[in-house]
Amino acid sequence: MRKDITVAAQLRQTRGKNEARRTRQRGAIPAVLYGAYKEPVPIAVDPRELTHILHSSTGHNTIFNLDVQGTENTPVMIVDWQEDPIKGSLLHADLKRIDLSRRLRVSVPVLTRGEPRGVKTQGGLLELVAREVEIECLPDDIPEQFEMDVTDLMLGQSKRVGDLVMTESMRLIGNPDAVIAHVVALRGAEAEAAAPAAPEAGAAAAEPEVIKKGKKEEEAAKEEKGEKKK
Repeated sequence: MRKDITVAAQLRQTRGKNEARRTRQRGAIPAVLYGAYKEPVPIAVDPRELTHILHSSTGHNTIFNLDVQGTENTPVMIVDWQEDPIKGSLLHADLKRIDLSRRLRVSVPVLTRGEPRGVKTQGGLLELVAREVEIECLPDDIPEQFEMDVTDLMLGQSKRVGDLVMTESMRLIGNPDAVIAHVVALRGAEAEAAAPAAPEAGAAAAEPEVIKKGKKEEEAAKEEKGEKKK
């Protein structure tokens, strides 16, 4: 989704670990701008601005303007980033130029709405199988999210990717029969249904095969001893 946001960037003259360390000491992070059939450009950006974008409702699907030190002002997306494993702060980012006239592929979150009847009346459990779907569309048509109503789901029923409504230039990528969410039986109920029935009172228990085999061998030995005595 395109947002009216402009992030300033400065050109980096050199690359390498030392240069990246100096960039972070200045309060910026190293980044690379590429795409649109142009050469990659090493830049430095404010990590707070990129973090704010990544944590917004549109996340990494946000299209914003990047102003590179007066050399170019272009719409971009954050396509990759590296975070500090302990602090969680941004260390590096890859930004891609976006041609607003060309379709692109994005992954969009899917949210469910409502409580399934199979949960309320049948004691089932709503299980989410997929939390996002991949689509292709024009940059200005990227949705913030898809919403799927699961109120009518009964036990054993499901909602699939093909049930999502595609509008504007959106086109689904992948299998439309893939399950988004379904209502399943609770594990305890499944185990109880699969457990063998207990034998009725007074019914003789089946004799183990090992015991039967032992009795046959014992009887054969007795017959053999009887023949020797004769």
